[in-house]
Amino acid sequence: MQNALKPSNLVPAGFEVVNAVTDGAATVVTVRATNRGSACPCCGSLSERVRSRYCRRVGDLPLAGRPVRLLVSARRFQCDFVSCKQRIFTERYDSAVLVPWARRTARLDYVVHQLGLALGGRPAASFASRLMVPVSNDTLLRVVRRRSGKAFAPPSVIGIDDWAWRRNQRYGTIICDLERRRPIRLLPDREPATAEAWLSGQPQITIVARDRGGGYGGAVAKALPQATQVADRWHLMENASQAFRDAVRKSMRQVRAAIGATVINADLLTSAERLQYEGYLRREDTNAAILKQSESGASIREISRVTGHSRGMVRKILRGQRSDIFRVRESSLELHLPWLDEQWVAGHRNGAELWRRLKALGFQGSMRVVTEWATRRRRSEKADAESLQRVPSARTIARLMTVGRDTLSKAETLLVAAIEGGVPSLVEARDLVAKFHTMIRKKAMAELDLWVEQAKASLITSFANGVARDRAAVSAAISSSWSNGQTEGQITKLKLVKRQMYGRAKIDLLQARLVDVY
Repeated sequence: MQNALKPSNLVPAGFEVVNAVTDGAATVVTVRATNRGSACPCCGSLSERVRSRYCRRVGDLPLAGRPVRLLVSARRFQCDFVSCKQRIFTERYDSAVLVPWARRTARLDYVVHQLGLALGGRPAASFASRLMVPVSNDTLLRVVRRRSGKAFAPPSVIGIDDWAWRRNQRYGTIICDLERRRPIRLLPDREPATAEAWLSGQPQITIVARDRGGGYGGAVAKALPQATQVADRWHLMENASQAFRDAVRKSMRQVRAAIGATVINADLLTSAERLQYEGYLRREDTNAAILKQSESGASIREISRVTGHSRGMVRKILRGQRSDIFRVRESSLELHLPWLDEQWVAGHRNGAELWRRLKALGFQGSMRVVTEWATRRRRSEKADAESLQRVPSARTIARLMTVGRDTLSKAETLLVAAIEGGVPSLVEARDLVAKFHTMIRKKAMAELDLWVEQAKASLITSFANGVARDRAAVSAAISSSWSNGQTEGQITKLKLVKRQMYGRAKIDLLQARLVDVY
């Protein structure tokens, strides 16, 4: 049986409609409370003695495409309790309907809060005006801040990582509940003391997934010595790959000797390559001066002070990581290379024609990019001695040595074979990195100790020493199902929220929009 729709059904519970008019721009509804009395906010005693009335203006949800204003006929009561200090008080309503001094009903305030959480200030204000809920961007942010600080269930498995307020200048910390898959706290910096202070208040935590930096590891060890630390598997594999690239950079002189390219013929270089080669010669002069000072016993700090170069660059030079001649950048053709390879194998080798076909598929680059690719591809198939004189960058060599041989051209295959024959230490480092990746994928923790001993005697000794220092967390990463991938995903969402607010939101507002939305 259907119930008749009464005017009182359209207003908040506990009120009845006295009058309703429309002035064209808004709907004005006069209401009054249905109860006879109200409880004193001071002593709690019920009173029905009405002393006076006044009109209270409150916003409510829109109706029929118009904003709604409620004119609440509020009553003032007299408290008859002898020992009560409050003699006159205004009637109170249910907090789920209308709180004291509020300018909006609870249901409208909930909508405003959700708009602020989802869109922020200015975008939410623009959208609210279309919903016939006139509210300013400052009011939206005040509502979000006022209703923030939602309590969270005590976590037992967390992920902790840093995020950038401003890259290379200021960082914060995010903490996620990995079991419930949600962020629970933002910290204003990434100092170990700050993380330690928060972790000390959560003694129930048993597992902490983190990156491989030492700051969070030390904070967890002090605050939660009984907790198991888990290193992030993605960072482990990425660090291993980076260690191999560094090994290639250290061996670039041996690589050039192995492929017979110790002397560069500047007459055969393009303009861009000649600029890079001249920069290489200048870097070699700087490298020689810094290496000479190091041989005399000067420390990195002293060399940095004398030469004016940063300690990071001095450290790279001493490690042999600054000897690349040609540096390559990512091309706009990267996404289209599989299609170009198919066309090349099929016999379509005219650069202009390939560009026209590629443009029909949505390619935005110029014809010169495609024709230069065709020229390089045509030269690479000649595989003569001259084609080996152009030494690729260390990053390119690392990629060629680690990808499948069936994806290489004939010239690239000969290049890799020459490097493998002339620099066997690189082959050893590559095999160790591949073995480490396989160990993580197959969760073969029993092989870790043997791998560390072998890697310490190779070109990736620095990475092996780091794994040995953090052995407990690395072992847990191999054997445990927990990792820090969820936290990385929440950081991506946090960056989106931060950029939506033009990078001006303070940490309380960021936490409200990221944490309280759940």
